[in-house]
Amino acid sequence: MLPRTASDGAASYDDLVRRFEWRIPPRFNIGVDVCDRHAAATPNAPALIFEDEIGAVETLDFATLRAASNRLANALAALGIGRGDRVGILMAQSPETAVAHIACYKAGFIAVPLFSLFGEDALAYRLGDCGAACVIADANQVGKLLAIRDRLPALRHIVAAGEAPAGTHAYASLVARASDEFAPVDTASDDPAVIIYTSGTTGSPKGALHAHRVLLGHLPGVEMPQDMFPQAGDLFWTPADWAWIGGLFDVLLPSLHHGIPVLAHRMRKFEPEKALDLMARHKVRNVFFPPTALKLMRQSGIKRHDAVALRSIGSGGESLGDELLAWGRDVFGVTINEFYGQTECNLVVSNCATLFAPKPGTMGRAVPGHRVAVIDDAGNELPPGAVGEIAVARPDPVMFLGYWNNPAATAEKFVGDWLKTGDRGTKDADGALRYVGRGDDVITSAGYRIGPVGIEECLLRHPAVAMAAAIGVPDPIRTESIKAFVVLKQGHTGDAALAKALQNHVRDRLAAHEYPRAIAFVAELPLTATGKIMRRELRQREIEKREIEKQQEPKHRETPP
Repeated sequence: MLPRTASDGAASYDDLVRRFEWRIPPRFNIGVDVCDRHAAATPNAPALIFEDEIGAVETLDFATLRAASNRLANALAALGIGRGDRVGILMAQSPETAVAHIACYKAGFIAVPLFSLFGEDALAYRLGDCGAACVIADANQVGKLLAIRDRLPALRHIVAAGEAPAGTHAYASLVARASDEFAPVDTASDDPAVIIYTSGTTGSPKGALHAHRVLLGHLPGVEMPQDMFPQAGDLFWTPADWAWIGGLFDVLLPSLHHGIPVLAHRMRKFEPEKALDLMARHKVRNVFFPPTALKLMRQSGIKRHDAVALRSIGSGGESLGDELLAWGRDVFGVTINEFYGQTECNLVVSNCATLFAPKPGTMGRAVPGHRVAVIDDAGNELPPGAVGEIAVARPDPVMFLGYWNNPAATAEKFVGDWLKTGDRGTKDADGALRYVGRGDDVITSAGYRIGPVGIEECLLRHPAVAMAAAIGVPDPIRTESIKAFVVLKQGHTGDAALAKALQNHVRDRLAAHEYPRAIAFVAELPLTATGKIMRRELRQREIEKREIEKQQEPKHRETPP
């Protein structure tokens, strides 16, 4: 793994690459590593700092995390949950969320993080696909689970963190009567630990199954964009939900691995001023900001806050651009380090201002330990400057084991020993990678990668819809927003009221970030000879439409003196 601090680390990126070697033990357990190891060595060291919605603050040390996760592991085992069983975790940032993950890993369960804004259909698909035996959920999420329980034959238990309605277990009472002593399961580094669902352009969302070693695989990719994390006095926070790989494996678990405390706070809606105040109050030193959060902060007009003293900022998910990077230096006094990865193989490219000056427009160089290249369709590496598909060589400890119960999709993800990202880019002679565009139809909106198929299928379930297609269109804040093209059934009129009803239909059933912000009613959709929607043609039409609108805008004329 990388040197622990810049001072005892490398003088340059090249030096770091030369010295790097993976240290992946044959036996490894995420829960033991991020919790029990520290509880034995530094039991009173702070692990989590939680500020609730009314401002009350609670600090949990590693000894407390160990006892709480032991109790939950024992309680779930008493319910009949066994090694290899899938356990959904449907909770926002909180101590209970961290405890649930640690308990699952120590007990040999497979954690399935779930986004709290998912609607019933989105939850039903993911829980049904992985065959979850149990879900631990915030009280305000339980109603959605009860509504779909009949569709989930494998789901035996719902544990509610808060008020527990009939047919569910109360989290507090379960753990209160459980022992705080638990012998963690002896897991191999390659044993499955977590399923994180990701969307593509064809078919339903796929569950990326990761092994316990994935945490170790993430560490270099966390340490680089956070300017040689950790250092004395560091404290990590992100507004990103821990249900996503960015919140869970870019912040929470790597920080706990290093014994660095993490700030947890449920932010219902990202508000720039409140984010500044939060970081100032808790003396946050390191942060992962999704690009959308940075854009919202810039748009809000916030100024440098004297009490905010960040040492490092990492951001990934989409290109930031020179203007936003310059704004970040002005407001925070540090260079925002961009990084790149995806759910199946995360944090493999990064900038690091401590080691080298980022090249404008590039997302960084290969993180030490990862071999990243630009390849052609046959899997051949392309020369510097050539446009091709960004790919990562296997074996690699951060790479997924495969898609859950989907060997065909797993095989399609590779060409030879290269994992194909689906993104196109270039690589210069110095190894700096530049993102060019997507090779598929994934929509990048507000830091989320969203597959259009789920949106289209949801729209098709509305009684007025005959056909639907979803694409991403340029958005100054979200990078892209979702636009849906809808062919109506006979007898229905495409008006503003129906457009609003369709938006609500998707928002309520999938997630708030997946609903189409614009809906166009059309007579037909462009289709291939085999009946597949040609989304690329829809995108091209949007480009042409915007060009025409731009040309038709009135020109500014100076008034003659």
